[in-house]
Amino acid sequence: MIALPPALLPELADGLWHLSAVFLRVSALVSLLPAFGERSIPTRVKLGVAAAFTLIVTPAVPQPNQAHEFVPLVTMVFTEILVGVALGIGLRLFVLALQTAGSIAAQSTSLSQILGGAAVDPVPAMGYLLTLAGLVLAVLLGLHIRVAQFLIHSYTLFPMGIAPLAPDLSQWSVQQIARSFNLAFSLAMPFVIASLIYNLALGVINRAMPQLMVAFVGAPAITFAGLFLLFAGTPLILSVWSDALIAFMTNPLEVIR
Repeated sequence: MIALPPALLPELADGLWHLSAVFLRVSALVSLLPAFGERSIPTRVKLGVAAAFTLIVTPAVPQPNQAHEFVPLVTMVFTEILVGVALGIGLRLFVLALQTAGSIAAQSTSLSQILGGAAVDPVPAMGYLLTLAGLVLAVLLGLHIRVAQFLIHSYTLFPMGIAPLAPDLSQWSVQQIARSFNLAFSLAMPFVIASLIYNLALGVINRAMPQLMVAFVGAPAITFAGLFLLFAGTPLILSVWSDALIAFMTNPLEVIR
């Protein structure tokens, strides 16, 4: 058995602690990461992804100068998990924006009950298709590379062991939730406008011809219009969504105007 030099042991201990500290933030973020952190992904795969990101990010993160005592270590552990969860929730809100946009579009075009239980979460078919297409597009655009850059950049915004202030964190969270709903409604706007035009036209026809069963005539029309808008508008919807996701990963502290 080869004995390690005594001077090497402190270096190994510091390196192992540095790796563990980075793993705390990375694993918390990966558990909520789009595509890699979905509920359908096995836990072992998520653990492997977190370990891979940790090995990539650790060399680019400076080692903290902190005493190895119990209270500072516990503080750092909770701080790193908090920052990782906060950043992961910020990314997860973009997936929820696609699901919400799909739900709004499906409710507007009377397509909310088709394939409602196909996904892990009970979302309408439009929400499931938009979410799946958005995750595939994000992976094709190099999500893993951008996540690694995002994690490295996060240590500039939130240095290791320094917890964000509660007022700043709460304000940032409210801004991200507002951005998510704003983005969801913006993506579903064509379907809402089509539904408004449909209901106005249906009301006018009903007033002009009370004997006509306008609901039976209009139901196929709004269904076809919804499917056509989904077919024609999905590329633009995914383009706007991916641009917003990339903008957030470039600057997660951007103030919403």
